[in-house]
Amino acid sequence: MSDLQKPNDDAAVESIDEIEEQEPLDTKSAPANRAEEGPFDADEANPARPYVDLGGLKILPREGLHLRLEVEEGTNRVVAVGLDYAGSTLQVQAFAAPRSTGLWHEIRAQIEDQIIKQGGTSTAREGTFGPELVGEVPVAAGASADASSSSRLARFVGVDGPRWFLRGVIAGEALTNPAAELAIEELFRSVVVVRGTQPMPPRDLIPLNMPKTAATATPPTGA
Repeated sequence: MSDLQKPNDDAAVESIDEIEEQEPLDTKSAPANRAEEGPFDADEANPARPYVDLGGLKILPREGLHLRLEVEEGTNRVVAVGLDYAGSTLQVQAFAAPRSTGLWHEIRAQIEDQIIKQGGTSTAREGTFGPELVGEVPVAAGASADASSSSRLARFVGVDGPRWFLRGVIAGEALTNPAAELAIEELFRSVVVVRGTQPMPPRDLIPLNMPKTAATATPPTGA
């Protein structure tokens, strides 16, 4: 308690630095109840739920949710899933990871470095899923539909699972509206990652594809 009573900011910074140095970058980062509350591994998901099957990811439909597949120009490869919900957007991507170590601590540091290089600002904090970033990045002229906006705010979250890593990028009302924030966090929790058994190098994107059948895309989810 005595340390907390001392108004010594330098000591506080040194203490944080020491903690970060003691924690290896390859330590897994995930909520303690991940297996029960999500994001889920394929073996943990409820088989009775009507998921939209996108290959490496399964998304649980709900009223008001609109799903977009983000395609890489030139290769037509699906590289991310965009989810519009509760006045917000959630982009999710799943990557292969080692069995016993994680990727989020290292990837988070790289994201922060990229934000700074783009002239933006980044704030590290502890969130619902563990360590996360809130970044503000300048928007180039003409790149934003809102002419009065000169920057873009986004929240970066990540969870290390069994042999996979799931990253989420959140924007919109979920950054300022508590109700929207809870809705987006619950949506991220409901995502299922299908790693598969094939060998994959760590950081490789787990393949995504269009829904296998038209019946899979239920009415609440728009393509």
